[in-house]
Amino acid sequence: MESMYEYGSRAGFWRLFRMFTERNIPCTVYACALALERNPEAAQAMVEAGWEVASHGYRWWDYQYVDEATEKEHIKLAVEVQQKAIGQRPLGIYQGKPNENTLRLVVEEGGFLYNSDSYADDLPYWNTQYGKPILIIPYSLDNNDMRFSQALEGDRFFNYLKDAFDVLYAEGEKSPKMMSVGLHCRIIGRPGRALGLAKFLDYIRSMEKVWICRRIDICNHWYQHHKPITAKL
Repeated sequence: MESMYEYGSRAGFWRLFRMFTERNIPCTVYACALALERNPEAAQAMVEAGWEVASHGYRWWDYQYVDEATEKEHIKLAVEVQQKAIGQRPLGIYQGKPNENTLRLVVEEGGFLYNSDSYADDLPYWNTQYGKPILIIPYSLDNNDMRFSQALEGDRFFNYLKDAFDVLYAEGEKSPKMMSVGLHCRIIGRPGRALGLAKFLDYIRSMEKVWICRRIDICNHWYQHHKPITAKL
């Protein structure tokens, strides 16, 4: 099992890196800080390509039953290690398996502009329950290669993504929509699955009025044009 993850670092990442950079498509990578530290070539390649490197925690942990003090320390450590590894701190975070303390701890850390531990909407939204507003940019477990890890053909992934895109694109005639796609180097980075992703990237590039961007770009747009509404007493 461990070697499957190693494949993602050794081969899958570079296949996806070429696929995106050859098409001049920017993206956001949720990276565990320890992985950045152990894969300096990949980390530097992402920075040089202008990709956003957001936080996926210090290492891959399930925080459901982790105490508050430990999680707080891990969030702090993740920021420090990423800053040292690539010269920039993360502005977004997807903890992945959060608990009832996670969002508050993210807000209290003070440097994050957005959090993605939500699957609640097709668009970003503000959360103000902890005093300081933080933008929530929902992630997707639906448009996600993990759901197709057993698929025998890359076209299954392509067809599902295309259907999701087509619905959102049609709805976009009346109001803006956002589509997130979750990818993992160890899964979609395999040759037989990568072709399905390549077809989807080429498909959306052929469409008009589509903004393919990093999540930090969405974040900046939201901060500029859709500021949080604060109650006035």
